[in-house]
Amino acid sequence: MITLNVVVAVVVVGLFAWLLFGPNSERFRAQFLSPAAAGNWWTLISVGVVNTLLYTAIAFAGGIVLALALALMRLSPIATLRWLATAWIEFFRGLPALIVIIFMGFGVPIAFGWSPPGGLVGAGLLALVLVASAYMAETIRAGIQAVPKGQTEAARSLGMSSGATMFRVVLPQAFRVVIPPLTNEFVLLIKDTSLLAIIGAEPLQRELTTLARDFQASGLSAGTSTSLVQAALLYLVITLPLTQLVAWMERRQRKATR
Repeated sequence: MITLNVVVAVVVVGLFAWLLFGPNSERFRAQFLSPAAAGNWWTLISVGVVNTLLYTAIAFAGGIVLALALALMRLSPIATLRWLATAWIEFFRGLPALIVIIFMGFGVPIAFGWSPPGGLVGAGLLALVLVASAYMAETIRAGIQAVPKGQTEAARSLGMSSGATMFRVVLPQAFRVVIPPLTNEFVLLIKDTSLLAIIGAEPLQRELTTLARDFQASGLSAGTSTSLVQAALLYLVITLPLTQLVAWMERRQRKATR
């Protein structure tokens, strides 16, 4: 019996065969698969990929620290803290990341005479931290609320303070629940670093998309998209294993809760 996966595979292979060997194949190869117009692989990897992963790690680390504070504020018995956290989360979830990056890169420094640490890249990373924190805060909050209340009650009955109960009992269990969605957020941040291309950077600070665009605009690559195809392949090499890891963790988590 022919399965849906087989049909999809046949269609995809057929489409690529038509693109590579069909009536417009020469134009397709010249635009997307021209060896003469390819960017330097070593530069794309040693600078582009390295910076992309570095920026992702910085944005993720900053975002998760801020998100934890926002999640705790959302669950606070103090109404003012809940309101502030809710306003922050809804504000940054409602804005496109690109708009926040432009504001932090150009608007805020000009308006307040502020020089962001790390220059334009630092401003862009701060924008990614702000946006990521809003999404991760809701994930962490859901994880905290998923921990059975009996765990909190048992810890308090043993004489633990509310703060010790949260950080020693509730949060460790909550983070086990939210690891898959947080990993997915990490994958999204990898792709969102491409938005930093809008604000520019020094040559050694450029991430993968910016480098690919530089190659696209120069030399034999001018007017072709071969370097962008190279960048796309490198993004897939990074993100596909992580998305498979997320799927595996979610399957394992579902089995554990049965």
